[in-house]
Amino acid sequence: MARNAKLDRLLTLVKALGESAEGLTLDEMAEVIDANRRTAERLRDLILVHFDLEESVDDRHKRFRIPGALPSPFTQPNVAEIAALQSLADTARKAGSAQATLLESLLGKVQAGLRREVKSRMAPDLDPLVRLQRHHVPAGPMIEHAPETVAQVQGAMMAGMCLEFDYLADGAAEPKWRRVIPLGLIHGPATYLIGKIPGRDLEPAPYRLDRITEARVSNQAGAAGEDWDLDQWMSASFGIWREEGHEIVLRVAPESAERARKWRFHPRQVIEQDGEELVVRFYSGGLREIAEHLFTWGGEARIEGPEELREMMRERLSVAARAVV
Repeated sequence: MARNAKLDRLLTLVKALGESAEGLTLDEMAEVIDANRRTAERLRDLILVHFDLEESVDDRHKRFRIPGALPSPFTQPNVAEIAALQSLADTARKAGSAQATLLESLLGKVQAGLRREVKSRMAPDLDPLVRLQRHHVPAGPMIEHAPETVAQVQGAMMAGMCLEFDYLADGAAEPKWRRVIPLGLIHGPATYLIGKIPGRDLEPAPYRLDRITEARVSNQAGAAGEDWDLDQWMSASFGIWREEGHEIVLRVAPESAERARKWRFHPRQVIEQDGEELVVRFYSGGLREIAEHLFTWGGEARIEGPEELREMMRERLSVAARAVV
């Protein structure tokens, strides 16, 4: 078993060194194989015997990479990888994801690149992995996303240009023209374009992709700045909707404490032990989404603050009560 683990580390590192464009430092190599620096050094020396290992210096750190294309045994996908990609593509299609078409196209290209004998050898193992694995698709909106809209958005991103489109806002009678700097795509049950109107001091706003028509790359330049961080922007809210942030404090009962320790309420949450209970803290907007999520905890996660979240929960409880009248 130990011998197989060593071989797995070696092959993993060879693959990583061949795929890296700028090369890896020894510390990064150690991180890739989940080992210490000394182990990474030994494997590097072994790889050097069999491969042309290119060395460069970047900010006084040595970087290593294997130039050129690796032999096919290192780049050929295995059965589990193909099955995982097919499962993801099938799930995206069932969920109506805007990425479904792209994932299916990628799957087709991966399979087309396999030699006939490799496909034949993989078939007996691939069948059960595909047939007996599924991603859970939760209840949610069934939305059709036009592949051409996704292509135009991504084209604008790559070209560093604004995106122009007609947008039918919620409750509006007819669509209106928009021009925005495309700052990101957020995929989920519904896919949202995050866009900022150029030349105006306004916060970026989400635009649902299925409400966008006549999308086209603009002649006006507009690209996300180097300091733009989509993850940071997303973390300011519990869901997709933007609003003023609040210091959220939840207290989890002892019966659900173990579950809460393994739960991600928010990317920047802080969890504290308080006796047998847990206290969860994070800063976020999206009070309605937080309140509706707390329904899934069956009263085991209590709201300690802010008062605005308590008020929102009372409102959602009142609305939910209508379902049993």
